[in-house]
This record gives sequence, structure tokens and C-alpha cells, in this order.
Amino acid sequence: MKPVRTAVVPAGGLGTRFLPFSRSVPKELLPLVDTPIIDLIASECAAAGIERIVLVVGPDKEALAAYFRPNDRLAARLAATGRAADLAALRRPEGLAQVEVLVQREARGNGDAVLVAREAVGDEPFAMLWGDDVILGAAEPALATLLRARERLGGSVAGAIRVPRGEVGRYGILAGEETAEGAWRVRGIVEKPEPASAPSDLAQVHGYVFEPDVFELLATQAPGRDGEIWLTDAVTRLAAVAPVWGVLLPGRRFDAGDRAGYAAAFLEVALARPDVEPALRAVLERRGWRPPSAG
Repeated sequence: MKPVRTAVVPAGGLGTRFLPFSRSVPKELLPLVDTPIIDLIASECAAAGIERIVLVVGPDKEALAAYFRPNDRLAARLAATGRAADLAALRRPEGLAQVEVLVQREARGNGDAVLVAREAVGDEPFAMLWGDDVILGAAEPALATLLRARERLGGSVAGAIRVPRGEVGRYGILAGEETAEGAWRVRGIVEKPEPASAPSDLAQVHGYVFEPDVFELLATQAPGRDGEIWLTDAVTRLAAVAPVWGVLLPGRRFDAGDRAGYAAAFLEVALARPDVEPALRAVLERRGWRPPSAG
């Protein structure tokens, strides 16, 4: 079994839910206190053993590439003033992985964004993580959970969480059956079903680990909703010809591409930070909220 060395991160969305902020700054650079969302994704990849990250961005999102490049001017200033901790924080993103940036020239759907990375990935298995989907509080990186499942089961693997039946219409829902291996054999993904017709309460989130044959399916995928190429459609076709497994991800998942999800993720991170938690707790308590003690 070939090892997974590359992660593809689609990050080409327009970020309209974060206007006016996203007029000039990609939503993936929104900070969770002082760490951008994209940094958490890249850090997860590095912690899971990924050596190379392919960011697929839109034409006006060069700032994402700049985040992972050296900033010699600022580094020299910090070094000259003896600010070693700040210098280490500045340089940390540069050492997470080899980061390559590709541009999706037209917004033709998230499946097309993955397809843009085909030549860069080559005939290799790869991970794919959404650029604004965050999982916090897990004992191991969510991607490591997916990689271990691939090693155990073979084939491609989809990350999943259980959601209340009343919320299934917000997600792509896995259809299939549970197996003796403690995972679900995926037979398809139903996009935003009605609760009464949903095939399960398992929502696909965070990302996948794919064998390279998914690229050929994406290349031949007919446009779907809104005339775009959707990854879930290709995964459904893949599940008809090769093993695709659904695996529950531990931890607390946040859709940081949504205003409410981002705000909740920010609070989660901030309340775990001893340098900001007391001030934040004081504000919450003045409003009559009593969050549990950190830790």
C-alpha cells in the first residue's frame, strides 16, 4: 500500500458569508485568536505525517500563499530586538510542510477544485481536507484517524460525524451499512436530504483520503447542481466500483466557513487559552453566561 504523502486543500471559495472582511482577505485567514484557520488545517496535516500540501485557491487569494512564505524583514526585526518567542511563531508555518499553491481560474465547483491538483498529485493516494472545516479537542488529528482507517480497511475513506435528524438537510449524508470493522461501507452520498428520506444520520465532514482513481471520475463527472462539478457526485460513482469507507471522527467539529460556526470555534479556542480566557470569561459572565472552567 502506497503511503499518503500529499494533502489537497481546496480554498478557492469567494467567502461571501464573511463580507466585507473577505473583500481583500481570504476567509481561511480568519484567526482563531491569533492562529488562522488555514494554519490549523496545515498543522493537522503535518501532525498526521503529510509532507506536502497543495492549496487550490481562487485568482485573488495570493495572501494564502504568502502566509507560508518567509518574511525576512519581520524576522530580522524580531531577531534584532531579541523577541525569540515571536520569531519562532513567525517561522513555524514555514516548516509545517512543503506548500504548493495552484489557482482554480473559474469557480466550477469543489470537485473541479480537487481536479486542479491532479497533475501535482500524480498517481498517488492523497488526503483532501476542506480549508474551513475545523475539528478541535481530539486526542489525535482527524486526518490521522482517516489514515489509520485506510491502512486497516484499504480503499478511500470519508470523515463523518453524527448529526441530529432535523439537521441532515445541511449536509451530504452517507448511505451504506455498518461493517464488522467498525466503519461504514459507503454506497453513496445524498446531498442535503429531507429528514424523512435521509439514508442515515452520518454527515460527511472535514475531508477524505482518496486513491488516485477519483481523479478520472472527476474528469468525466457531468455538471450537477448550479452547473458545477461536485465532489460528492464523484464519490458516489467511486463507491459503486471501489471501496469507500465512512469513519466517525473524534473531537468537536466546527464549520468555520459559516459565521456562527466560526464564532463558536473562536470561543472554543479562546477559552482553552490561559492568556485570553480570563478576560473572555469576564465578558461572558457580565452577559449572564457561565462557561465551564477551562480544562
